[in-house]
Amino acid sequence: MHNENQPLIFEVSKPGRIGYSLTELDVPEVDLDALLPDTFVRKDAPELPEVSELDIMRHYTALSNRNHGVDTGFYPLGSCTMKYNPKINEAVARMAGFANIHPLQAESTVQGAMEVAYDLQEHLSEITGMAEVTLQPAAGAHGEWTALMMIRAFHEANGDTDRTKVLVPDSAHGTNPASATVAGFDTVTVLSDENGLVDIEDLRSKVDSQTAALMLTNPNTLGLFEEHILEMAEIVHGAGGKLYYDGANLNAIMSQARPGDMGFDAVHLNLHKTFTGPHGGGGPGSGPVGVTEELAPYLPKPVLEKHDGVFTFNYDRPQSIGRVKPFYGNFGIYLRAYTYIRSMGPDGLKSVTENAVLNANYMMRRLEPYFDLPYPQHCKHEFVLSGRRQKKLGVRTLDMAKRLLDFGFHPPTVYFPLNVEEGMMIEPTETESKETLDSFIDAMIQIAKEVEENPEIVQEAPHTTVINRLDETKAARKPILRYTPATEEELVKA
Repeated sequence: MHNENQPLIFEVSKPGRIGYSLTELDVPEVDLDALLPDTFVRKDAPELPEVSELDIMRHYTALSNRNHGVDTGFYPLGSCTMKYNPKINEAVARMAGFANIHPLQAESTVQGAMEVAYDLQEHLSEITGMAEVTLQPAAGAHGEWTALMMIRAFHEANGDTDRTKVLVPDSAHGTNPASATVAGFDTVTVLSDENGLVDIEDLRSKVDSQTAALMLTNPNTLGLFEEHILEMAEIVHGAGGKLYYDGANLNAIMSQARPGDMGFDAVHLNLHKTFTGPHGGGGPGSGPVGVTEELAPYLPKPVLEKHDGVFTFNYDRPQSIGRVKPFYGNFGIYLRAYTYIRSMGPDGLKSVTENAVLNANYMMRRLEPYFDLPYPQHCKHEFVLSGRRQKKLGVRTLDMAKRLLDFGFHPPTVYFPLNVEEGMMIEPTETESKETLDSFIDAMIQIAKEVEENPEIVQEAPHTTVINRLDETKAARKPILRYTPATEEELVKA
């Protein structure tokens, strides 16, 4: 389906129209027949649309206007921290001295860039309470795997090869079990108690001589702070295991509490979450990892170091787990994070946490009368509602999420975490105004009332978007993977 005033680019194609011009080749033409097997040489020109430059500009501009992003509207995806990306970050990342350098240049020619990276490592060490940090990992899950590989290397170096199990609470971040499996561990699920926190007795019963580590998201994906974290650390450390901190939710404690002070041995951070790098659309991300002095020998190499005011990459690290990414991470993303940290300063980063927590609790309390709230205690940066009440009336959480699109809002995360029936996970972040929060709350309240008074309008939503409700079963079983130009009859119907 599409707006009849903005036809698809293939449908406006007219023979002879040109939307681009290329300069003449300044290199000799190549005889493809001589270079490639005949089966790989195209005999006929591709059937590309022939349109004017104006048509193609309008086409892509129209497509961009259909996208929802943090710059166009509220994006309350719980656990994803879709906060505003300050434009000063983009300006710094585009400075010629940063944007035009090459990762294979001699170290002496990129000392400024290396200094920024080193300084960022120092800032992240202070924020997390870790001894050393690597910027290599390319995303959060990549950071999880990197940290676990270091923990594995530590145990193996100590002859502790029987430690094959990683404990993962049922309230952990979704990628934790997968990362542990890829790192070669078996996962053991730790249950939550009636308050949504790790069940201490269940944890105690599952920690043994085979425990390599406990992976923990704190606050967890219910938005609740693990009140017994020091006792949990004592249990795991007492059995010889390590504590890994999933930094997906650092937005809730940044500059207020440090994972290192809670007893964690390794931490990963999502620069594209807490530290305002662009998030979504496949990246690029950045997932630095911080570790204690005990784990530092196993950091990925090369390790960025400073000696007598000169920055160097140290490849002589015999216990290193090796390189985990080409070059030294996603430089443009950690430039943005560095800019953010320096712009905010210590007091600013503290206010980030305070406002994120304030916004989440404000929304939770205003929505509490209209939806089930499985864990009613104060939350941190996010909270989880349940649509059980609405499900009894024939309306699913998915239906309500679709209905939110009609109000111009991106839906929250739904059906996660898995331990909440019909869950809706909402994270407002600190960057949204009270007016925006109130608009979203009003929309949610109206939807809750529609479920009781006119459920069909919710069940058939969305109504105002370019694409209406999809046949999800058909889309999964019979996906359309190739574009087919519309016939004249189909165009007339459109």
